[in-house]
Amino acid sequence: MSKDTHLVTVKGAMPTANGCAVFLGDETKTFVIYVDHSVGNAIRMTLDGVKKERPLTHDLIGSMLLGLGAKLDHIVINDAREGTFYARILLHMENELGRKIVELDARPSDSIVLALQQKRPIYVATSVLEGTEDMTEILERVLRQQAEESGGEETP
Repeated sequence: MSKDTHLVTVKGAMPTANGCAVFLGDETKTFVIYVDHSVGNAIRMTLDGVKKERPLTHDLIGSMLLGLGAKLDHIVINDAREGTFYARILLHMENELGRKIVELDARPSDSIVLALQQKRPIYVATSVLEGTEDMTEILERVLRQQAEESGGEETP
């Protein structure tokens, strides 16, 4: 990618009273995006490698992309305004007619699920990363607490 973006990973997804807190970050900073329960559950299931009996919405989208010959290249969390994050999904399509890059507007939560399922990179714009509060210490504290509650086992 460019110097205007940073590669991030999902460092954790924890349920909250109103949904789920998804912690994203790189080696320098962690920030949080709050998502609804259903997408938070899809993120946690994907992170945990849970096999589903029937396809959920994100599984269906992935199957549709495959059927259409499109591949998710990467996602970018490209903006944040008034507590709302915005994202773009970049698809790569190649067939007998040629090569095409398709860029779609999407919710970061849905984008994250698709990127995790298809093992594709997640980027965040530098301006977004710089404009968010660093939640690294809070995430570490929550992970320590979870490890203690589960009998001292380390949480990834």
